[in-house]
Amino acid sequence: MKVVTPGDRIKLHYTGTFDDGEVFDSSRNADPFEFEAGAGQVIPGFDKAVLGMQVGETKKIRLEEDEAYGPYNEEMVINASPDQFETGLTPEVGQQFQTQLEDGTPMILTVKAVDENAIVLDANHPMAGKALNFDLELMAIG
Repeated sequence: MKVVTPGDRIKLHYTGTFDDGEVFDSSRNADPFEFEAGAGQVIPGFDKAVLGMQVGETKKIRLEEDEAYGPYNEEMVINASPDQFETGLTPEVGQQFQTQLEDGTPMILTVKAVDENAIVLDANHPMAGKALNFDLELMAIG
């Protein structure tokens, strides 16, 4: 029976949870998730976990932060002045803004704190520094 190898286009269902059991994402109520195995289109540990799976196989995996979205980096938390935002725009905690790095790469900034003198922005991925658990079921290869 065929197994997933790098370059295969695959479809799978997954449910992702944090260690406390909270579900952060799932494909179960939608079409299976489709991507090219081994092509770097998903987080590294997820990509590695599907290699060698057969259609119909299920697997439970736990990815440490280095195989998921990386460690939380305090250097990616910055203080901005309120006058750096458009006039009339009042950032709120949890709000997200998109900006670009010098090379044009898009970056999402999440507002962590707001006061009259500073707005604290976090450029870390929201799941940085977290271990992730996945229940996988391979639906199709090719």
